[in-house]
Amino acid sequence: MGGVKDYVNGSVTANREKIEYHVQKILELIGEDTGREGLLETPARVTRMYEEIFAGYSVDPKEALGVTFDESHEELVIVKDIVYYSQCEHHMAPFFGKVHIGYIPSGRIAGLSKLARLTEAVTRRLQVQERITSQIADIMTEVLHPHGVMVVVEGEHLCMCARGVKKPGSKTVTSAVRGTFRKNPAARAEFLSLIKD
Repeated sequence: MGGVKDYVNGSVTANREKIEYHVQKILELIGEDTGREGLLETPARVTRMYEEIFAGYSVDPKEALGVTFDESHEELVIVKDIVYYSQCEHHMAPFFGKVHIGYIPSGRIAGLSKLARLTEAVTRRLQVQERITSQIADIMTEVLHPHGVMVVVEGEHLCMCARGVKKPGSKTVTSAVRGTFRKNPAARAEFLSLIKD
């Protein structure tokens, strides 16, 4: 699996005409004039966007870690500030932020860029932030069998900032703690101190 531009949701591609038709109907139902110039290509643009922002459905997130390597390193490895964009499954509104992943290998490591690819595979679908956090930690645990994994996800949710309670700038922070990080407060503290700005 390549970067985000390298894969698309094949189901969207296969159903392009149906999706375009339904986007046009939604525009009509909210009171828009779908014949006006600015909206003529909107159904096609939305469909192309869906191919990209929902590309995670076409990828097995476990495969996003790719080839792993034998390595005797058993100290903390962190990739922080991985920017992600996702869609809230409750409102289909965007949310976005940063993912910080840390793990203590037990003989297997993944290429550092693969942690960003794992993040893409998990976030490019309808999601909730809590599930993203747990899925990344669980996949890391299942594929690499590390001594411990810790994942912290920060997110700004448009469903909270632009509608409902309308609190722009508020951030949600979630964490998932596995293995050594759960049992060892010093390991948790090291990870948290290293991901701070």
